Amino acid sequence: MNKTINNSWDELLKTEFNKPYFKSLEEFIDNEYKTKIVYPKMDDIFNAFKYTDYKNIKVVILGQDPYHNEFEAMGLSFSVPKGIKIPPSLVNIYKELHDDIGIDIPNTGDLTPIAKEGVFLLNTTLTVLKNQPLSHYNKGWEIFTDEVIKIINNKNEPVVFILFGSNARKKKALITNPKHFIIETVHPSPLSAYNGFFGSKPFSKANKFLMNNEIEPIDWSVLK
Repeated sequence: MNKTINNSWDELLKTEFNKPYFKSLEEFIDNEYKTKIVYPKMDDIFNAFKYTDYKNIKVVILGQDPYHNEFEAMGLSFSVPKGIKIPPSLVNIYKELHDDIGIDIPNTGDLTPIAKEGVFLLNTTLTVLKNQPLSHYNKGWEIFTDEVIKIINNKNEPVVFILFGSNARKKKALITNPKHFIIETVHPSPLSAYNGFFGSKPFSKANKFLMNNEIEPIDWSVLK
């Protein structure tokens, strides 16, 4: 597993990468990639960290685990590469984005532009077996992403945490810094979106909080 990120995350995660639990996780993951079909591509596992430097984080969108269908996962929660059909959960996110702040629904599921705007697109688990959702749950990734949330919680600058679904909402207890703002809803999947996701207005709420704290809001319209 290539853990080099090439920004300030390298120093922040150095201790974590050397802990016994992570060494065990790394051994397990390396073996899984050698013997099975795992998503995302190994070089994409830490893309959320590569695209959004720690110092640039304004909003965290926390999901569950990567897409488990071929070609979809790219190391950013809810994002798929350009040219790939937009998955149902992201279709619902786009609908809410349109209803909330009025931007046109994008033609691509690639969320890289908002990652570069300061939206940290993290899953609670960073890898998955093909066609087996949550197959790498309870292998060590949750410990790692707990620590990542704690690191972000320590930021002096206010951050918005958007928690989509029960796996993400379990992280709420880790967000203790009163400077930050938490938005939580059910998962945007078709199974639950009508039970509280639609109409939750997470994007306008996030920008209102940022502006109230004199932070440049996210330009969601960079998604095309």
